[in-house]
Amino acid sequence: MTSDELITEIVLPSKINPEKPARNIVPGELPARSIPKNIPSTAPNGKPWPKISIVTPSFNMAGYIEETILSVIGQGYPNLEYIIIDGGSKDGTVDIIRKYEPWISYWISEKDSGMYDAIQKGFAKATGEIMAYINSDDKYHHNSFFTVGTIFSDMDDVDWILGRASFYNDEGSIVDVKDFKKWSKLNYYLGDYQWIQQESVFWRRNLWIKAGSFINTSLKVAGDYELWLRFFKFAKLYCTDTILAGFRFRTKDQLSLEKIDLYHMEIEQVTDLSNLPREDKYAVKKAKFFQKYIMRIPVIRRLKWLRRNYERTFDYPPKIVYDFYQRKFLKNFSA
Repeated sequence: MTSDELITEIVLPSKINPEKPARNIVPGELPARSIPKNIPSTAPNGKPWPKISIVTPSFNMAGYIEETILSVIGQGYPNLEYIIIDGGSKDGTVDIIRKYEPWISYWISEKDSGMYDAIQKGFAKATGEIMAYINSDDKYHHNSFFTVGTIFSDMDDVDWILGRASFYNDEGSIVDVKDFKKWSKLNYYLGDYQWIQQESVFWRRNLWIKAGSFINTSLKVAGDYELWLRFFKFAKLYCTDTILAGFRFRTKDQLSLEKIDLYHMEIEQVTDLSNLPREDKYAVKKAKFFQKYIMRIPVIRRLKWLRRNYERTFDYPPKIVYDFYQRKFLKNFSA
C-alpha cells in the first residue's frame, strides 16, 4: 500500500458534527483559510514596500521547481517581480511554469549557455529596488520577503544582507540551521569563503550597478563568489540571525557538490588582490601576522583585549537582530 492510498483511508470523525457525514481525506486537498492572510499595505515604518525582483534559472528540474515557485509566490509579498529563465527543459518543467504563469512577471524557455547566462538574462529584465536569485531546487522560508523588505526600508545604509544559513534534504525538510557568522571582505581576501549562502543574499539595485550590473557568465560554478568579491569593494555585508532561504542537498546531479574542484579552480582564477587599496593590504598583512604568530599560542589567544584588536581588523558591520520589545529590526553593535 502506498502512502497516498493510506491517506485516503483516513476518515474524519463524524462526531464533530453528527448531522454531517464523515468523508475521506483527498491527498493534497486543504481547507480554505478561515481568516485571510493579513498583508500590510506598507512596511512597518509607513513607507511603501520596496519592489523585490527574484530570478530563478532552471533546466530540467521538474522534480523540484514547483516547490521553489511556491516558496516565492506563496510569500504574498505585495510588490514582487518574479522572473524564471529556463534553458529549454524537456522534462515537464515548462508545464509547471505555465501552471503558475499568472503569478510570474516574465518567463522564457530557450537554450542558453548555462546557469549564469540565465541569471544575467533574468536580471536584465528585472526592475526591482531589491534583487536576488534562487536556483530551481532551493526554497525561501515563510514571510522572508517581508523581513527583507522591512530591513531595507528601515536601514538606508544597508546595501546587502545575508540570512543565517539553512539546509533542506532531498525531500524538502529543513534538516540544519548553521550558527550565526559574521562576514568581512577580509575573510574573502584571506581565503575564508566557506560559505556565504547565495540563496540567503539580497542586495540593492544601486550596489548591483556599482559592481558593473553583471554576473560572470564565463564561470560555471563560482559566479556568486566572484559577484560577492565585487560587492565587497563597495559595501559591507550585513548579517541577520533570521533564516531567509535554504539550500537543498540533492542525492544526485548537484553541480555545486560534484564540481567542487572546479569551484576552487575558478576561485583562484578570479581572485586578484594585487590592486587592493593600501588600507586593505595593511589589514591583510596584519591579520596574517596574527594568525601565524599570535593566535596559535593558547595563553595569548585567551587575552580578550588582543582578540578584540584582531577582530577589529576585519571591521565587521553590526549584527541585525529582531527586538521583541520594540518589535523591529535593530543593529546590535555588541554582538
